[in-house]
Order: sequence, then C-alpha cells, then structure tokens
Amino acid sequence: MIFSRLRAVRAPEPGHIVVPHGTASYRVALRRSAKARRYTLRVCSGSGEIVLTLPSRADLRTASDFAARHTGWIAARLARLPEMVAIEPGATIPFRGVPHRVEHRPAGRGTVRVETTADGSPVLAVSGLPEHAARRVRDFLKREASKDLSAAAARYAAALDVTVAGITLRDTRSRWGSCTASGRLNFSWRLIMAPPMVLDYLAAHEATHRREMNHSNRFWRLLREVCPATDEAESWLDRNGPGLHRYR
Repeated sequence: MIFSRLRAVRAPEPGHIVVPHGTASYRVALRRSAKARRYTLRVCSGSGEIVLTLPSRADLRTASDFAARHTGWIAARLARLPEMVAIEPGATIPFRGVPHRVEHRPAGRGTVRVETTADGSPVLAVSGLPEHAARRVRDFLKREASKDLSAAAARYAAALDVTVAGITLRDTRSRWGSCTASGRLNFSWRLIMAPPMVLDYLAAHEATHRREMNHSNRFWRLLREVCPATDEAESWLDRNGPGLHRYR
C-alpha cells in the first residue's frame, strides 16, 4: 500500500496585528520589505493608520512585541493628529486656500456654488437632496482642481516648450504629483484646497519633468526660472500639506 505524505497548508500571514494599550487597543498594519533591516513604526498623518514595516524574514511574534513596546509612542503620535473632518454640510473646508463653510440649500438641481454671506463669510452652497450633498461637494472640488491644474499645466508646458499628454487626478498620500514617460501628469485633487500658488507650483514642477526626468540641480534651476514661488510653495506643503488629508 502506498501512502502519500500530506503537507500542512500554511495559513496566510495576517495583514495587521492588534496591540493593547491600557483600556484601548491599536490596529497596526504590517508591511514586509526586502529592503528593511529593522522594524519601523509610523503613523500616517492623513488617515491615522499605524504601519509597522518589518524585514522580509522577520518573526511575527517579535514584530508584535516591538509594536507592544511602543504603544506609548503610538498614543502620543495619534494625540497630535488633527481631527478628521467629513466633507459635508456644516463642515468648514479650505477651497483655494480660503476656509469655506459647506451649507445645504435644498432648492435647486444639485449644483454647488461659491457664495458670500451677508457678513462676508465664504460659503460652498450645495443644492439637492441632503443624502447627495457630500458627494456633490467632493465632485465639485475635483472638477475645480481639474480645471485649475489643466490651465496651469498648459501654461507651463508652453513656457518650457514641452508637450503634456493630459492630466489625471488621484488621491495619493505619498506624493502630490508625478510625470510619466509618456507625458501624462498626475496630481492629487486635494491641491484645490491649497492656495493657488501651491497648485500652480505643482503644475510647474511636473511640467518641468518633461524637460528633466530627475531632481538634478538643472531641474531645480529650470523650475525656479519658470516658477519663482517654488521655495515658498515647498515650504507651505511641508508645513500644511499633511493636513489636507484630514478632510474625508
């Protein structure tokens, strides 16, 4: 009689662990990296997600112990994060760098208008059914971002004597913009929340990559020639950029 040897099926690795901290507990996402040589913890400023990066061959029990030893650090980082703001009626959100209160106006056909109240306060007035208000405001912000970025990209492409294949809007966390080899420019739609100077700079930055697909000294020199506000915009993004992700 021939007996076959059955192999044990290895359970898939969990995508996260839960570590206790006093009466609370934290959900920690796990990210393995072949480049990692040690454990690293980070708390994403936009989403509040806790991520533990570990070497590819690291033991999960050791990783869990590492996270458990640093729950005090996690708590402190979370406490420093700005409060999340839902994009909905009653909220105040930045639009082209200026705080606007979102107000629901039931009458109308579901449009979003920029208005000013009697006391001079800027408002994003959204019409239509209340259950559609949040989506309509988000769609409005993306349309305005597309309009502003398309115009700015075309302007800088002409100044640099380059072509742009078009733009794509995303909701990226790691970068505000990028340029593909084919000439398509990608941007975060959240740039419409920043001052126009910042959106304008990002369009110039990515258009300049059509001449220099790198961040060499020549790239920065060329960028500053066409966009003198480069350093000011970079400084604004360093200080305030992460906060744009608090609006959900």
